[in-house]
Amino acid sequence: MFRGANAINLDAKGRLAMPSRYRDELVSRCSGQLIVTIDAIDPCLCIYPLAEWEIIEQKLRALASFREENRRLQRLLIGNAVDLELDASGRFLVPPRVREYAKLDKRAMLVGQLDKFQLWDEETWNGVAEADLAAIKLPGALTDDLRDLIL
Repeated sequence: MFRGANAINLDAKGRLAMPSRYRDELVSRCSGQLIVTIDAIDPCLCIYPLAEWEIIEQKLRALASFREENRRLQRLLIGNAVDLELDASGRFLVPPRVREYAKLDKRAMLVGQLDKFQLWDEETWNGVAEADLAAIKLPGALTDDLRDLIL
């Protein structure tokens, strides 16, 4: 499971170093093979170990193709998916097209999301995290099931 938020830097070529705490897990789970694609809802990228991405692909393939919303989601996720591989130094290149989508420049946040990562521009992440904290504190913001989960 991937958890935690890690401040990282992209170099001038758009490469980033996967934090060492995740490298061994990624090498053992997927031989360092990853897929990056856009997040269709948030202004960030999703990075999946290959096996986890293959589950997403199966679910997308199973969607009825005659529904426009299904085709739209398939186009966005699959059309923007790029194969990545960790190099010997644990780095990978974030392609320019998806880097632009997430407005990634130098400072970024790699956020564990159990079976995948989200990659955010640091300033955007800080704003979203702050807004999420404020929203969750509002009366009625959490269902009883969610409240029981965290209490």
